[in-house]
Amino acid sequence: MLLLAIVYSLMIGFSNDGIIQHMFLSIVIPTLNSEKTLGACLAAIRAQSFPKDGYEIVIADAGSSDRTLEIAKKFAVDTVTSNPLKTGEAGKTAGIKAAKSDIIALVDSDNILPDPDWLKRMVEPFSDPEILASEPLEYTWRREDPALTRYFALLGMNDPICLFTGNYDRTCAVTGQWTELPVHQEDKGGYLKLKLAADALPTIGANGFLFRRTLLDGVKWEPYLFDIDILYDRILKEGSVSVAKVKTGIVHLYCARLGDFVRKQRRRIRDFLYFAQEKQRIYPWSSQRKTGIMLFCLATATVLPLMWQAFKGFVRHPDIAWFYHVPVCWTTLWVYGIGTLSRLFGGKQAPVDRSSWQK
Repeated sequence: MLLLAIVYSLMIGFSNDGIIQHMFLSIVIPTLNSEKTLGACLAAIRAQSFPKDGYEIVIADAGSSDRTLEIAKKFAVDTVTSNPLKTGEAGKTAGIKAAKSDIIALVDSDNILPDPDWLKRMVEPFSDPEILASEPLEYTWRREDPALTRYFALLGMNDPICLFTGNYDRTCAVTGQWTELPVHQEDKGGYLKLKLAADALPTIGANGFLFRRTLLDGVKWEPYLFDIDILYDRILKEGSVSVAKVKTGIVHLYCARLGDFVRKQRRRIRDFLYFAQEKQRIYPWSSQRKTGIMLFCLATATVLPLMWQAFKGFVRHPDIAWFYHVPVCWTTLWVYGIGTLSRLFGGKQAPVDRSSWQK
């Protein structure tokens, strides 16, 4: 037995690198008319230094009518499965059900892995058996991206309300922090090891989120997988969850134009109100810092606080993209306000129709 142990140790080196080399991943990508971004997404995955036989790519397609499936074929994705319920959350569920690995990587079709060692760095924390998931610490800023895309990368969030509630999960150039919630964290060199509790759970779980399949044991994730909800559900069952924030980024081609942002915010609020009404959401969004939401409304109405935030962000990272801060906040207040008023006055709640959706 001792001889066998010595031979095995020589084979894998008892190192994180050895564990990584023997790890198998399933990269799940929901798609719907994603031809504008999917090629760059898949090219970055195929350029990874991670062993080619160490991962599979699963596309969960919601009925694309553009070149999405042609692009998937070009990059030789391993599996294409259907997503009849259309939404990204349903696509994650469909993709996970078709995936073969015990480690799942949720990558959106508008994400680009920023360097060839990204996958290796993201799986490194799983050498710690306590860690159930990992996520990048920031969004990657690239000079060549549209100004609005650069703005969201620097802001570190896709919804400016999160800046006022302090509940976000990527490094923010305005505050210099990755979250303002009182999260217990331990620096492990290449990543921060977090111990998340129900009363301090940032909005973790999207744009490059890796997790052990066991995270889903005993929690509701079908037919729609709401990432923050599965973490909250797991915490309610176990008291806490250990997650890694890896010291790397990920590109998120969220919006190139303000009109794209309006469309996505409308989708966000309508989907949220519908699924909340149908009792399919469990994360306590209603208990968010109401003071922060009130401050957002006041700051957006008076503008000056927004200009001060944009100035602080510009000082930390100079970019004309900060001029978008005011219109993005105005847009959010308007779209969310209309959606909320519609619900209060008995308007019919339904998710946004995806039939003509394009990335």
